[in-house]
Amino acid sequence: MKQYIDFFNSYRKEIDRGCAPLLNSYREAALDMFASTVLSSPRKRGSHDDPCAWDSRLHGNDVDFGFYLSRASINVNPYRVFRCDVPNLNSHKHFVVNGHFVGNKTQNDLPATVFSDSLNAFARQYPSLFTKYYNQIASAKEDGLSAFNTAFVQDGYVLYVPENVVIDRTVQLTNISAGNNNSLINRRMLFILERGAKAKILVCDHAYDECPITANTQVVEIYAGENAGFDFCELEESSPNTIRLTNCFVRQDEASEVRINSITLNNGTTRNNYTVDLAGKHAGTHLYGMAVADNRQKIDNYTLINHLAPNCKCRELFKYILDGEAEGVFNGRIIVAENARKTEAYQSNRNLLGSRSCRMFSNPQLEIYADDVKCSHGMTTGQLDEQALFYICSRGVRKEEAVLLLKFAFTDDVISEIRIDGMCNRLKMLVEKRFKGELVTCRDCGRINE
Repeated sequence: MKQYIDFFNSYRKEIDRGCAPLLNSYREAALDMFASTVLSSPRKRGSHDDPCAWDSRLHGNDVDFGFYLSRASINVNPYRVFRCDVPNLNSHKHFVVNGHFVGNKTQNDLPATVFSDSLNAFARQYPSLFTKYYNQIASAKEDGLSAFNTAFVQDGYVLYVPENVVIDRTVQLTNISAGNNNSLINRRMLFILERGAKAKILVCDHAYDECPITANTQVVEIYAGENAGFDFCELEESSPNTIRLTNCFVRQDEASEVRINSITLNNGTTRNNYTVDLAGKHAGTHLYGMAVADNRQKIDNYTLINHLAPNCKCRELFKYILDGEAEGVFNGRIIVAENARKTEAYQSNRNLLGSRSCRMFSNPQLEIYADDVKCSHGMTTGQLDEQALFYICSRGVRKEEAVLLLKFAFTDDVISEIRIDGMCNRLKMLVEKRFKGELVTCRDCGRINE
């Protein structure tokens, strides 16, 4: 990782160019943290329980990644080409291309007090809010990936919803990776919901055609104020050439509710780290994940939910459907602090293996330091139920269709937890096509509904 530090020192002016001065002011401290956490600290390379051992994902294929220091884009208008239409969604659409927000004033029909725009614009227009929220959770965790992202990121997306404002329509953000060379892209998302605010966002990850090997580092910070409600649904449909490393940090105040749905349908190598702090009493978290992988795809989810106040609830469910030589990893950890009485915490991981060559590593964990709590955790890994398969086939259904039905049923309780209008049916269609081996690209999405 020393080459990135040398790169930073050599190209600092190019990194800063075009960015808000306030955004640039965080870089040096972040680089120092990156050096101390990644270069100086011992780590278990390749360990499935080490959220900081991420550098091996970048260099496992000996790929030389370049940086997008200029605002590299694509030769088309994403608002016209990348339709990603979801029936009945009627969303507010936004795009980020290679980490840079692509504005379209005709799409900005949100309430006047809501900010939904680029990270640089937020830093310039709302410097006090930027200073209050940007990089506050991420830097507190002293994480190498987040520090790296903070040092090099040049833009991103911000959704700020003021007190008691409710966004009725879903906000849809599409992240697009594109280019002609192997590249390292740094993305940032910041979601701020003040007291009583409500919003839902759908984030889609896509690769533009079959682009070269692309590594995406992504840091997401979510702040939910008192009695705020936020639904964050993320769908990854990239390419086998994509490496995606994400840190998602959530901080919740009293009586807030955050629901996260993480769906991976097509990827190369993915690592998602979720850290949730339930800091106010009666806060609730719902964390649901699903991954469909085959060939040599890898999907790794690491979750940490900290119950820091009494009367909080969390429910966590992750499901994997693996085939070919795919590899899945789930590390889930729930910590109930000493004063977090009357906590309700439930964690479950269920995995379906379709071949002898695929691998699943699962490690659900509970740490309880308080009395008067209701907590459980569990894991199952296996194959399709042969008796159920035989029963369906005995009713005249072909075996291939019976297998598809059982796989589809396996995903239902994760998909049904998505509360974005039209997204459940849309996702069921995408999952069915995925099981049939029909991969859908982002530019196909509009044609599917025609």
